[in-house]
Amino acid sequence: MSEPATESVVLFEERAAADGRRIGIATLNSPKTLNGLSLAMARLLDEKLVQWAADDGIAVVVLQGAGEKAFCAGGDLQSLYRSMVESRGPGPEAGGRGRVPLGNAYAAEFFEVEYRLDYRIHTYAKPLLCWGHGVVMGGGIGLMSGASHRVVSERSKLAFPEITVGLFPDVGGSWLLDRVPDRAGLFLAATGALLGPGDAIHAGLADVHLPEASRDDVFAALQAEGWDADAKANHARLGALLARFMAPVEVGPLQLHAQTVAAICAHERLEDIVEAIATLDAGDDAWLSAAQKTLAAGSPGSVRLGYELQRRAADLSLADVFRLEYIAALHCAAHGDFAEGIRALLIDKDRNPKWEPATLAAATPAWANTFLEAPAWPGGTHPLADLGS
Repeated sequence: MSEPATESVVLFEERAAADGRRIGIATLNSPKTLNGLSLAMARLLDEKLVQWAADDGIAVVVLQGAGEKAFCAGGDLQSLYRSMVESRGPGPEAGGRGRVPLGNAYAAEFFEVEYRLDYRIHTYAKPLLCWGHGVVMGGGIGLMSGASHRVVSERSKLAFPEITVGLFPDVGGSWLLDRVPDRAGLFLAATGALLGPGDAIHAGLADVHLPEASRDDVFAALQAEGWDADAKANHARLGALLARFMAPVEVGPLQLHAQTVAAICAHERLEDIVEAIATLDAGDDAWLSAAQKTLAAGSPGSVRLGYELQRRAADLSLADVFRLEYIAALHCAAHGDFAEGIRALLIDKDRNPKWEPATLAAATPAWANTFLEAPAWPGGTHPLADLGS
């Protein structure tokens, strides 16, 4: 499968700071796609982060997105869809349960490179500031969530909307959502509910709210700061610097409906959680109504997979979560709803996906377990075996 040109899809810049040190700035540069993360982007960004990590002159790294609308709206679904179509074999098993999950080389590489990049950000020794303005969804949350200092502004909109395309909250989403207070991550995965800046901070997906108009001033302050040779000291310095620009943030609907969401997610069975959401009297509340509609129209298999992965994430390290999500993602690319969801939303745009299984009753735990079975890896080793080592 051919790849798009890599020129300038990520812009890299180094700005002089005090005491001879430098600030490394990486800018996702595809505003027409809302900075959707492509394989080329992920490769370039990962390579530069490795380089900056080894450069004693780089004190702080900044990750941002070009344009006014988004930091990153998710992964490059168009390319993944093409790879899924091209990897389908002839005959009755094409797209069915008989597919081998390693048959799509592009998807295997995309998810491996993306997850490695996300894990690198989670474990980066130097302070890494992510400016999560505008739309931050799916793969965008994967980039932002591991940063040591995560900024949201007044127009930030975060979500895990994978239910609408037949995937599941990946990029470490199983680990992240399991840590949302009051088990509300189950609600967020099942409904793709939008989170504004206040709710993003409440859910543990962001750290600080800064006005978008302050970005240039923040960058100027980064250059004026006297950074230390010690990364730990610089983490504290960056936190104090950002605190100078903090702005009040409104309480969002996730917090306003915290008791309702907690009661819904207190159920142990997924079927009871889904029923509680579907029968909730939302009245004229737009946020709750949107959550109900997204769940009703979304992939039942995605709901089940998200639930089962969150349950397992509670007992796994982050590295093990990425390894498990990688297996599930390859199965989704081979024989799940993923291609059908992208087709309905982005290709044919009929918004009428034919989900399989079509009901939650058919998307049983046993069905989900088949998506968590590791294939026979070439050489016998999981491609992400070295994460966390």
